[in-house]
Amino acid sequence: MASRKIIIASLIIAQLILVIASCTKTTTVLIDNSPAVTKTVSFSKDIQPIFSKSCALSGCHNGSISPNLTDAVTAYASLQSGSFINTATPESSLVYLWLTGKEAIAMPAGAANNPSNINGLMLAWIKQGAKNN
Repeated sequence: MASRKIIIASLIIAQLILVIASCTKTTTVLIDNSPAVTKTVSFSKDIQPIFSKSCALSGCHNGSISPNLTDAVTAYASLQSGSFINTATPESSLVYLWLTGKEAIAMPAGAANNPSNINGLMLAWIKQGAKNN
């Protein structure tokens, strides 16, 4: 009788271990369903206004967290010098990975589906050479 209780207890413990082990998070996979942007994207007219409205806020990318996105001149220099942009492989650009949530939580933090199609605009801008236009 005691050996039967040991076997049952062992089976329960094994099942608990399997359940706990299967609940661990190892990878986050997000699919970016942003529509492709086919127009020429302007950093100063399309990208920077979104940064100003959604990113360069107190406690965020206003100089306290890199990159500094407070104004067009500072933002462009900060993105370029901080290696946030990769025109050779735009989808691996750090700024794009952060926006889409592939690097951590999707930016802007707390925003619903990040506003103004920034993912598509950012990717198009990088694919177009990430010009300071």
